[in-house]
Amino acid sequence: MIDPARTALLVVDLQNDFVHPDGAYARGGQTSEAIAALPARVKPLADAMRAAGGLVVSTQFTLQPGRGGEPLISPHLKAMRPFLRRGDFLPGSWGHALVDTLQPADVVIEKVAYSAFYMTRLEWVLRKLDVDRLLVAGIVTNGGVASTVREAHVRDIEVTVLTDGCAAFSHEVHETALAALAPVARLAMIADALAEMPR
Repeated sequence: MIDPARTALLVVDLQNDFVHPDGAYARGGQTSEAIAALPARVKPLADAMRAAGGLVVSTQFTLQPGRGGEPLISPHLKAMRPFLRRGDFLPGSWGHALVDTLQPADVVIEKVAYSAFYMTRLEWVLRKLDVDRLLVAGIVTNGGVASTVREAHVRDIEVTVLTDGCAAFSHEVHETALAALAPVARLAMIADALAEMPR
């Protein structure tokens, strides 16, 4: 059974700029039906967590503005996503925000790299709130999800990866990433997690 007092649903990067048809990735032609389907799929669990007193934590990929307001984009990301421009994933902007379907998050963590633990306050918040178990959903399975799950594992935080609550830009990549996470996390479906919530 899930103990809501010690558990958080960690929603990785389900932001407007990644997911919404008017977001930065859609503008750049980087869309995926599997990714677009995630918010509605994850919503029942988010609602159940809130109702039971558990936390919903949203991690939000961030492009910090630098000199002159131009975003600080790592070279590898700029090479992969040349369409990214000023205003995309800008803190406080519509594109940066968690999608409406999953609002509101109890805790919002801005992140600048794949892992939600890298140079963020995530671990500090979880420890302060006595949370030692994460249910992880979001994107992409082989990027932000995988990096965050591995870092949680080395911090002795128990992780369940919601296999149908995550997605990548290809199903094959998604499945390969899940298989690689099996040694460090439990793999379960959203329905499994809902069945383990207190009645």
